[in-house]
Amino acid sequence: MFGEIEGTGFEVLDPEFESCFIGHVRVERLWTGARWSEGPVWFAAGRYLLWSDIPNNRILRFDETDGSVSVFREPSSNTNGHTIDREGRLVSCEHLGRRVTRTEHDGSITIIADNFEGKRLNSPNDVVVKSDGSIWFTDPSYGILMDYEGARAESEIGACHVYCVSPDGQIRIAADSYVKPNGLAFSPDESLLYIADTGITHDPDGPKHIRCHKVSSDGTLDDGPVFATCTEGLFDGFRVDRDGRIWSSAADGVHCLNADGKLIGKVHIPEMVANVCFGGPKLNRLFICGTTSLYSVFLNVNGISPV
Repeated sequence: MFGEIEGTGFEVLDPEFESCFIGHVRVERLWTGARWSEGPVWFAAGRYLLWSDIPNNRILRFDETDGSVSVFREPSSNTNGHTIDREGRLVSCEHLGRRVTRTEHDGSITIIADNFEGKRLNSPNDVVVKSDGSIWFTDPSYGILMDYEGARAESEIGACHVYCVSPDGQIRIAADSYVKPNGLAFSPDESLLYIADTGITHDPDGPKHIRCHKVSSDGTLDDGPVFATCTEGLFDGFRVDRDGRIWSSAADGVHCLNADGKLIGKVHIPEMVANVCFGGPKLNRLFICGTTSLYSVFLNVNGISPV
């Protein structure tokens, strides 16, 4: 069966996608009231999801046990992307603070990175933690281009890079060939690092694709050829499932790409999507950050556990 399955939100573009969803399952809108939803992260121990409402300068919390939504942190320094580290701590990208931080178990904030060689970062956007404890993040300029999602300022670095912070706190440039590096995620075995480039936002001829880098044994990346180009809007944030498929944000919802970069199906959402993450006790629930709303859908695939 090809095409959109009426009433479900799913669109099959390749038979491979049919095994990824359950026929009677529907997309659910869990909450609305944000200005720009981003950066979802799942905390299994508490069965809750955190995500950013960047312009409203707050982090929101969805409790899966009762469906309630509350404010987790306000102000939040215009946080964008989040992840969870191997010790179960929140790691966040701050537009306003122009830094990457970690929230300790006692609630205190530790700065992971706020400069490179003495120059302030632009506005860290998205972040992922590798199994060795290293922290990888993208640093486009979106948070310093306007006051809406941060504070207007000049770039001190003068470029937009991808960085890696080693477990001992040393920061290095991991990739320097991006226009606007955005979402990023490792493959299940961490041999590949996928990174989105959303340079089209400020250049009509700019990139709107995901590149795929091979990760060497010493943590360096190869040049990273284009893995897939977005057919609706652009790829922003995304996650990889246990079988190596990529579930990425796009203008018309969520695009599912197989391990070869082929678009095999979509989950249609009535708003532009910025980011997604897997959650629930079995990591088979995809949480979706639409522009103003939080959505979810149960899938027949599982996400990658962060621990």
